[in-house]
Amino acid sequence: MAKLTAVPLSALVDEPVHIRVTGLAPLQVVCLQASLKDEKGILFSSQAFYRANEVGEVDLERDSSLGGDYMGVHPMGLFWSLKPEKLLSRLSKRDVTSPHKIHIKLCHPYFPVQGKVISSSLDSLILERWYVAPDITRIQVKEGRIRGALFLPPGEGPFPGVVDLFGGTGGLIEFRASLLASHGFAALALAYWGYDDLPSQLEKVDLEYFEEGVEFLLRHPKVLGPGVGITSVCIGAEIGLSIAINLKQITATVLINGPNFVTSSPHVYRGQVNPPTPCNEEFVITNAFGLVEFYRTYEETADKDSKYCLPIEKAQGHFLFVVGEDDKNLNSKVHADQATAQLMKSGKKNWTLLSYPGAGHLIEPPYSPLCRASRIPYVIPSVHWGGEVIPHAAAQEHCWKEIQKFLKQHLIPDMSSQL
Repeated sequence: MAKLTAVPLSALVDEPVHIRVTGLAPLQVVCLQASLKDEKGILFSSQAFYRANEVGEVDLERDSSLGGDYMGVHPMGLFWSLKPEKLLSRLSKRDVTSPHKIHIKLCHPYFPVQGKVISSSLDSLILERWYVAPDITRIQVKEGRIRGALFLPPGEGPFPGVVDLFGGTGGLIEFRASLLASHGFAALALAYWGYDDLPSQLEKVDLEYFEEGVEFLLRHPKVLGPGVGITSVCIGAEIGLSIAINLKQITATVLINGPNFVTSSPHVYRGQVNPPTPCNEEFVITNAFGLVEFYRTYEETADKDSKYCLPIEKAQGHFLFVVGEDDKNLNSKVHADQATAQLMKSGKKNWTLLSYPGAGHLIEPPYSPLCRASRIPYVIPSVHWGGEVIPHAAAQEHCWKEIQKFLKQHLIPDMSSQL
């Protein structure tokens, strides 16, 4: 009798799962299917076909998919190739206190009957994929102006502190901070617009608000000082760069597909205003699918005139640039190259660049499915983020390990000598 196994059945989303099938006929072809429903009830699904070996076994760590949503040996392919039933949907976990439940099904190869897909199940199981480890403490933060969620590992610590920033979707997004805490960081998911009593639109970036967030984190008795790190993406990375330039407490900054200049909202710090960089709306592209691409809008300004670039050389901490070379929202490769050139010109070596061909804008934790396009607030039509499925998945898996290594190296005093 055919038997489907997966180890572990419950794990963090960034942990690999070993999927095997036993009890098949020699060289039998089967279909493996994965599916989950997100918090809005939207179905995401994937499938791949495999041929059993001479003893009737399939092992996803060894065997190559013959077709379906991916081909080749990809042990976690069923996870990162998940696609939404409703187009322009992004799989984004809002409530990290509950897991994604992924149904894995072993089937005979399906065949259409009167337009419907008929596929009999041989075996099935349910996996729990968590964004937070069971022993992590989550603290809702509403102190002064600060709004967010603080995640603390178990024990007395002290733990390296990280402020986590997202971008144009607004609200409070916790899944990266909760995962970082699950790997030993005291992580503050910091909201800054579109949440609670914060502004409903991002009309200006008040850097003193983020300074309060940094000081709040450093005051916590379980946070290891004297500095903290930042993980950030998109507009969050634009802000992360500004914070790193202005605050000496920032020791390590991760910038995922961000600009090296101010985009749409002025940055304000202690009376100083850094205005937005002019953009050329004629360079906004609407592709063949009706999706907008913004990556060329600063070609005539920021890409060619250094006067708009933020003075990254003034920062005292270290930088890790993570770039998706197929980013269709920002020309991230050009912006990161400009920023590192500025640092080199100033004689600085406080940076690392990870640049990934085929990766798009939304680089997320490992095994997250690629979101090529989605809707975001105040942007019509929907946005093309870019990326090709397999190289994007590889980029996510590689850079997540590098991000953690980078943060530990620069936030834990004795770590640099161990690496």
